[in-house]
Amino acid sequence: MTADELIEMNRRDFIVFLGGAALTWPMELNAQPATPIVGFLSNRSTAESGNVVAAFREGLNEAGFVEGHNITIDYRLAEDQLDRLPALAADLVRRQVAVIAASGGIAAALAAKAAIATIPIVFTNGTDPIKFGLVGNLDRPGGNVTGVSLFAAAPGAKRLELLRELVPGPALFAVLADPTNADADAKAKEMQAAASALGQGIEIVHVRSEQEFGSVFAGLAQRGVRALLVSNEVLFTSRRDQVVALAAHHAIPAIYAYQEFAAGGGLMSYGPSRNDGYRQSGVYVARILKGEKPGDMPVSQPTKFELVINLKTAKALGLYIPPTLLAHANEVIE
Repeated sequence: MTADELIEMNRRDFIVFLGGAALTWPMELNAQPATPIVGFLSNRSTAESGNVVAAFREGLNEAGFVEGHNITIDYRLAEDQLDRLPALAADLVRRQVAVIAASGGIAAALAAKAAIATIPIVFTNGTDPIKFGLVGNLDRPGGNVTGVSLFAAAPGAKRLELLRELVPGPALFAVLADPTNADADAKAKEMQAAASALGQGIEIVHVRSEQEFGSVFAGLAQRGVRALLVSNEVLFTSRRDQVVALAAHHAIPAIYAYQEFAAGGGLMSYGPSRNDGYRQSGVYVARILKGEKPGDMPVSQPTKFELVINLKTAKALGLYIPPTLLAHANEVIE
């Protein structure tokens, strides 16, 4: 074979190689994940997460992201077992998700932040994010964390005032609280200060598990507790129907943080819209997927708190609802 023939053969082989590469490279690129993966980390149980997950998806949809079409959501729910959260967060990090949506309570957000400092994190909870070190500033969080702070605990003093309107005069009130929550002590001090300012006797009642619900409510009735304030903690929100049923069974007027309780038969609720908060967290995740940095996105806060009164429950409890209170209600369930 002459030198010219050898050169021509090598030229043809090189062209064949390029043609093969042109076919192979797109296939390799197509093998990469076609859609971003969002990790959804939550304290909550699967059974209780339906409404908030639907609201989260709604926020994503508003920004053009549809689960199963151009986005994948990888769910990690702790089923109310807070000690599982660090491992679940670490698993999402190993999956190299694009964003972690940490929801349900402060513990999920703290677990996500401890697990990774580079993946963007969008939290949704009712706790002060500065107090617990999630962000350094509400307007410009910095770092890899931002989110939606419902501040559902903030109007606790107002809930106490609303109960006083229903049950005036000297009476023992109680606050149902989960002492395992990171902010349990701070919430207790705030409620005790609010009660003292009103001259209202109050008892902080600790509940650590669902198994204690029955005995705790029975104890409240035996001690003559006249009204109950239920804290905005996952232990109670994830067992909404059970808590409402026990309050009704023992004829204890109760006020809650979220509208879902009143809609489900609870006497009264006062607080922000939880579903709207989760919708906003979906919007935030979408904005990050489109290129915004979490550190530049201000923490979203509720602009209004709504009072919902269930007149059916009031009638069953034999309670008279003052017209002034009804006039301030955003929704009255009859």
